[in-house]
Amino acid sequence: MRYLWTVAVLLTALLVPVPAQAATPSYLTLEATYTSVANGWSRVERYLDTTSGFTQESYPPDGRGDQDGQRLTFFGGVRRPFSGRFLLYYAPGWNTNPKSTPVLLVHGANDNPDRAWANPGESGGFGCGAITCPRTGLMQRLVDAGHRVFAIGFAHKEGDNFMQAQQVGDAIAVIKDRLGVSSVDLVGWSKGMMSTRMYVSSVKPGWGRSYAGDVRKLVTIGGPNAGYDYPFAHGWAHDLSIWPECGGQVNSPAPHTHMTCYGVYAYRPEFSFVPTGGYDAYPGQRQMLARFDGTYGIDQTQQDWYTTYYGGQGFFTAGPGIQAAIDAGSLISRIQQAGVPSSVATYLLAGGSPTVVGIYNENRGPSDGVVFTTSALSRTGIGNVAGTALVATANHLTLGWHSSVASQVASWLN
Repeated sequence: MRYLWTVAVLLTALLVPVPAQAATPSYLTLEATYTSVANGWSRVERYLDTTSGFTQESYPPDGRGDQDGQRLTFFGGVRRPFSGRFLLYYAPGWNTNPKSTPVLLVHGANDNPDRAWANPGESGGFGCGAITCPRTGLMQRLVDAGHRVFAIGFAHKEGDNFMQAQQVGDAIAVIKDRLGVSSVDLVGWSKGMMSTRMYVSSVKPGWGRSYAGDVRKLVTIGGPNAGYDYPFAHGWAHDLSIWPECGGQVNSPAPHTHMTCYGVYAYRPEFSFVPTGGYDAYPGQRQMLARFDGTYGIDQTQQDWYTTYYGGQGFFTAGPGIQAAIDAGSLISRIQQAGVPSSVATYLLAGGSPTVVGIYNENRGPSDGVVFTTSALSRTGIGNVAGTALVATANHLTLGWHSSVASQVASWLN
């Protein structure tokens, strides 16, 4: 009798349908695998999405937006990769740690998976928003907590969020194939909010793919969920760090196309938010813009403050203004209207300390130095806000490694 009962149990188990393991999509080509990886990662893979629609994006001609460090090796020695390519980083324990739902980390503008998640001190002091920077980050914290952790690296550091959102979906598909899971958790920091939120909201180009229903939780860290206008509100101070005639080297867009530095009136279309002079090197930044002049005003201590924000010729600068940049392709209203599905538990984290070292911090209202707290915590268009947090002692760049942020994110992902 016991034998018959055992046989019956085995037959029942055989008849229960088992979900098919997702396969890596045919439009993805694994081009290279690297196992000698710095900053604590286990391995890195380079993929090419062959879907028609990916483009070769524009880069600043002086090289400030080029791939560097070990990422240059991973992209095959190509400093300005085709935007159909992306990197998938694997953390230690990616296939052995006990947490069932893997985590995909998505970095922000002018960044990479190493500095953002694994070694904030990679670029030296000030690169992490503080005078000194730690050598481990959120990746190690989540691995130690038992999570299976991955991170995506984009070809273009300021690239189009439509393409990068499609690649977030690509990375998820690969992870599902590798681990035989049906869903992942997403963590998007700063600009990384755009591609993660756009993916789950099916905000896509005409040639793109819709959300595959494979995200359990979405965590945004310092994400401009309601947009940001920092560069236009503090244009003169912001431009000094960019304009080469002023000694600037930062890879970031400028609100001006013309600026006077040391008596030289220079034309720099390559740094414009709006496509100008054949350049469009910062589409991902333009897509995050929204106006806050009606809420927080404009910084009137800045030179040419009025024409910087509203457009026109000032005493020392000239530019198109924020509305022209918004009209050229902001996606904030679109992602809010599309909405994050209620099936995706969404968590919003903001920093509250405008203390980023080396920049002119956002001071018109409560902020993390770049993004207003109200924007980072904006619930508009999110169907299921499962949690919010304000880390008052973290600025926009320390959000990636601050101990209180790491603890909060790990708690939400459990």
